[in-house]
Amino acid sequence: MRLHKIAGTAAILALAAGLLTACSKKQAETGAAKTTARSVEEIKKSGKVIIAVFSDKKPFGYVDENGAYQGYDVYFGNRIAQDLGVKPEYVSVEAANRVEYLVTGKVDIVLANFTRTPERAEKVDFALPYMKVALGVVSPEKDLITAPEQLNGKILIVSKGTTAETYFTEKYPGVQLLKFDQYSEAYNALLDGRGAGLSTDNTEVLAWALENPGFKVGIESLGSLDAIAPAVQKGNTELLDWINAEIKTLADEQFFHKDYEATLRPVYGEAADADSLVVEGGQM
Repeated sequence: MRLHKIAGTAAILALAAGLLTACSKKQAETGAAKTTARSVEEIKKSGKVIIAVFSDKKPFGYVDENGAYQGYDVYFGNRIAQDLGVKPEYVSVEAANRVEYLVTGKVDIVLANFTRTPERAEKVDFALPYMKVALGVVSPEKDLITAPEQLNGKILIVSKGTTAETYFTEKYPGVQLLKFDQYSEAYNALLDGRGAGLSTDNTEVLAWALENPGFKVGIESLGSLDAIAPAVQKGNTELLDWINAEIKTLADEQFFHKDYEATLRPVYGEAADADSLVVEGGQM
């Protein structure tokens, strides 16, 4: 009889412990969900805004020879920090982990050349756009790719988590995709001849081809015209509203045209049309 009582007590204690653990876990998860997204006031009090950018996607986000972040996205990030009255802290991300960095609260804002898509909008909140973009394909001039059909049965280099990966997977299943985590790895693969071409945002491949003799963008615009926009954690409406108001205010001084002149004009050249890329006041 005594043994039965001990066994019964042990079972009850085990059940209680299990319930307590489950409850604690739930509370921890709930607490984490409430604290990962920082409010505007919390950002100001901390003295810094944490912004995700690329470190290897010149001229939009990259690290220069002095170890400083530069580029079109960074120029905007600096202004956001200035108007918040804080310092910018840049965090390097890859295309495939931009959403994760917001969901887990590792950053406040993503400015990593982030194309707005319905799939991504289910997980993060996008602000107004500040740039427009389509896809492009760069390839060796001697074997120039001028139509996506030419890639059937061939290898196309892409970066994981990009709109190029999604587009070719859905529209051209006959194209073999060679995928890389980092843009620098993808471009090195193209230079090494490991693919017939490389696809990513047309704004980037056009800039890259200008700096790499022997390569040309044979497809300058592919797919739909999309928007590049800042993103914040889902439900962080306070920060989202602040960014939207900032973008509208900056239009009064044609801020993004100034950004273009400072960061992109030296790459694209004097003949390039800034209006084909720049979006002011969130108006596409």
